[in-house]
Amino acid sequence: MKLQSLPKLMIKRIQMTNNTKEGNFISHLVELRKRLIHSLVFLTILFVICYIFSEYIYGFLVNPYAEAVENDDINRRLIFTALQETFLTYLKVSFFAAFFITSPFILIQIWKFIAPGLYNHEKKAIMPYLVITPVLFLLGGMLVYYLIMPLAIKFFLSFESLGVTTNLPIQLEAKVNEYLSLVMKLIFAFGLSFQLPVILSLLARIGLINSTFLKERRKYVVVIIFAAAAILTPPDPITQIGLAIPLLILYELSIFSVNIIEKKLEEKNAQY
Repeated sequence: MKLQSLPKLMIKRIQMTNNTKEGNFISHLVELRKRLIHSLVFLTILFVICYIFSEYIYGFLVNPYAEAVENDDINRRLIFTALQETFLTYLKVSFFAAFFITSPFILIQIWKFIAPGLYNHEKKAIMPYLVITPVLFLLGGMLVYYLIMPLAIKFFLSFESLGVTTNLPIQLEAKVNEYLSLVMKLIFAFGLSFQLPVILSLLARIGLINSTFLKERRKYVVVIIFAAAAILTPPDPITQIGLAIPLLILYELSIFSVNIIEKKLEEKNAQY
């Protein structure tokens, strides 16, 4: 009787194990759904608020252009050539601003989702990256707004002509949506590029790279950085050099950071 009941007990235990796994999987999906809903609701609320102030936000983004041309004798303006252009531009501005403000909240929701499955030492290792990621993105955006954009605008305006040699004057009349697209492209390019130390530090923590690897490939990285800067930015030397030089500095800082991580890992391994 005992031998006959043994397979039934095994089947029952397997079924209980499968039910437990299925229940855990469903609970994770429910938690993920909860975090996504919270993020979307927060993003939607901020999008509505940002749209109410979209004209002021766009004015803030236009400020580098306005300051670059304030001493010109020409009456500058921004134009739109389609009826819906300004409306769609304000929608883009609103979503851009809302997403930027919501990013820390989204990172917090991601952290709350993955944190229960991590050990304490893993939490301590990941927490600094959650803080430094938006900070580096903000630094990249500030570099664009306060330094790169004014220099790039003055560079592009230098190609204007009074018509002495071209028979007709060549004058810039920037479009509303094209100016926004340029600003957003530069902010995202610089913000994402400034995540280089975060990426390299994470790769070092999981053992894929080390400081020696980064030092030996420095000359190749210089070429890659300038090639990436040429692709990510408009075809002018100011924005390309403006992106490449900070990336080179961040790469050197990454080597320093990876070296510190290696020493900490060696000390930790020595304790065991």
